[in-house]
Amino acid sequence: MKKFLFTMTVILFSLTVLADDDGKCDFSVGADVVSTYVWRGMYQTGASLQPAMNFISGGFSIGAWGSVDFAGFGYKEVDLTTSYSFKHLTIGLFNYWVSREDNYNYFDFSSTTAHLLEINLAYSFDPLPLTLGWNTIIAGNDQYFDDKGKTKRAFSTYLEAAYAFQIKDVNLEAAVGASPWKSNTLYTCTPFNDGGGTNGFAVINLSLTASKDIKINDKYSLGIFSQLIINPAKEDAFFIFGIKF
Repeated sequence: MKKFLFTMTVILFSLTVLADDDGKCDFSVGADVVSTYVWRGMYQTGASLQPAMNFISGGFSIGAWGSVDFAGFGYKEVDLTTSYSFKHLTIGLFNYWVSREDNYNYFDFSSTTAHLLEINLAYSFDPLPLTLGWNTIIAGNDQYFDDKGKTKRAFSTYLEAAYAFQIKDVNLEAAVGASPWKSNTLYTCTPFNDGGGTNGFAVINLSLTASKDIKINDKYSLGIFSQLIINPAKEDAFFIFGIKF
């Protein structure tokens, strides 16, 4: 998929040029352990380890994130991310790759590739703790068949509004997420064209996340969080516990 690789290369290069060379550089490494892996209101797999690393220079950020389930059900995810922030706006490019049941083919960029390339926009209304996000798949196997049996790109999109607040020493975030139009199996809520997805506008994620740090010693704190998630379109619900290392 030459267009896929070309688009990714151009955007990565553009973001690198925009990076502030005089900005402070930082590199972080960490991992989460979660009781269930749920993405945008959709169940992915059970208890999982999710490592991450990130390099930041000025407003530029580039990193990697992954997930693998403890039970060995064959779920493996490796995501490459890059973004640039200026003032209240963040523009990002994510490359998702998910492997199930030993179906690897990481370098397969055909029309059936397991890679998904997504453009992300997020706007923070600071000092108001409200963030609005827009995320659209622009390349990869994100397609559906129309009424005439022709393949159409779905441009599956996820919109989210998140509001952060605090009660005593607990940080909380309430979020509402929706798929604004017909999507592919990325957001499988109501079936259409025998392929799953959403038929149109659908609220797929109502969540409340509570997190806090537990002090272990003077140099180290352990982060814990719990998350209540309801997917109205799928009539599904989850309650998740996680630990941040």
